[in-house]
Amino acid sequence: MHLRFTKMQGAGNDFVVLDATRGRLALSRAQLQRLGNRRFGVGADQILLVERADAPDVDFRYRIFNGASGAEVEHCGNGARCFVRYVREHGLTDKRRVRVRTVNRVLELVEQPDGRVTVDMGAPDFAPAALPFDAAALVARHEGGLDWWPLALPAGAADAAARTGEGAVVSMGNPHAVQRVADVDAAPVAADGPRIERHPRFARGVNAGFVQVLSRGAVKLRVWERDAGETLACGTGACAAVAAGIRAGWLDARVDVTTRGGLLTIEWAGPGTSVRMTGPAETVYEGEIEL
Repeated sequence: MHLRFTKMQGAGNDFVVLDATRGRLALSRAQLQRLGNRRFGVGADQILLVERADAPDVDFRYRIFNGASGAEVEHCGNGARCFVRYVREHGLTDKRRVRVRTVNRVLELVEQPDGRVTVDMGAPDFAPAALPFDAAALVARHEGGLDWWPLALPAGAADAAARTGEGAVVSMGNPHAVQRVADVDAAPVAADGPRIERHPRFARGVNAGFVQVLSRGAVKLRVWERDAGETLACGTGACAAVAAGIRAGWLDARVDVTTRGGLLTIEWAGPGTSVRMTGPAETVYEGEIEL
């Protein structure tokens, strides 16, 4: 199978983007993993499929597959920014504002005059059942309007002794557990990230966010992503961390998020409203691969 692709990145979160608007593109899980493999394929955190609209209220359908596992996932904010840049650069639309349907929600994407893209990410959901997270027999600590849930972390690597941490649970259409740390650069992301990701109370796994508050309008963030490990940026993770910080009372309604791959700006007016994310989206190169 001869396949054309576009390699893109948004704040260091990288993607293989495929055009499936001209016909059905049915790739096996093994083929998706080959694309995502950084030694034997192209290499990407996620693989994005651009498909024809399946309803009159959207412009495209947007599907996301994990580059390491080949499994379909619910949401990817950095990928959504690359999506709108892709469809415009490839002549699939001349609109600057497009609506796309993912597996569980509709997103509105806007390309700004400066080349950055703003995504309406939908409203955050702090209900444990939304992730889902099993909160049975747990007692949360309350801070502002936010619940902090205890998480018993089993012993892992030699430097990861058993202990109990705590995290806020947030769904952005995909599951996130957010914890506040004093120094994100020194945070035990590699040790704690896998233990949180696979914690038995998260039935479908979870993305583990580590956020350091710099001021009411600025944070630093690292995210251990489900099935991918630590990535240079996570758009939904940035939205979840900022929404949690606003609800806890630490942050204002507009926050700059410094990730290891770049800067994202997150805005949230509070309960009942959507989170808006603005950041870069760039084409790296185009190519062909034999699968």
